[in-house]
Amino acid sequence: MVATGGGRTDGEVAGYVRPRRHMSVSGPGRKPARVALWLVGATALYNLVEAGVSVGAGLEARSIALVGFGLDSLIELAAAVVLLWRLLAEARGGLAQQVESRERKARLFVGVTFLALAVYVVVQGVLVLLGAKHPEESLVGIVLAALSLVIMPLLAWAKLRTASRLGSEALRAEAKETVACAWLSLALLAGLVLNALAGWWWADPVAALVMVPWLVREGVEGVRGEEREEAD
Repeated sequence: MVATGGGRTDGEVAGYVRPRRHMSVSGPGRKPARVALWLVGATALYNLVEAGVSVGAGLEARSIALVGFGLDSLIELAAAVVLLWRLLAEARGGLAQQVESRERKARLFVGVTFLALAVYVVVQGVLVLLGAKHPEESLVGIVLAALSLVIMPLLAWAKLRTASRLGSEALRAEAKETVACAWLSLALLAGLVLNALAGWWWADPVAALVMVPWLVREGVEGVRGEEREEAD
């Protein structure tokens, strides 16, 4: 751990203040943890439904983009489940050492899921562009993408706000993944609508590929953050 000006540690500058190791997390800290539990739980539930509907609609319309969107929802579901595991420790008033340990592991896992999401976007985009397959129109897919475009930004905003109150970089990272889902929803919606109206089947993969540098940056930041802590 490296001390910075004013007696603060590097962890505090990054936004996560480590509590003392043998103290329980209690008092005001539990309320934002419970709010975070509800938000992440809602995200997990929505991603589960989103995955099922996307894959089903994608197979029916022979849309690689829709099926891939469902697989992306499963990646985000896994990240949400791991974050729930981290938040439960704080909501139940666990030892600060346990909360800190779960915080680090959750942040690392979310970083890895960002990288997995980047790989998914690249593979799907290349397959669609090289295959030049024209999917059928999917009204279900359009409605789902539009719904996600409304819900995901609201969830992301609420989680980012709660992450600041809680001092959790893991929750902040997972909220950014929800932002990524919102952008993918926009890309999917644009692709499905443009395919239905103008036959522009390539619009979706091109829009999604633009996100790859940001996804990689967030993933590497999450993984390196854990490596830096282990080195301190």
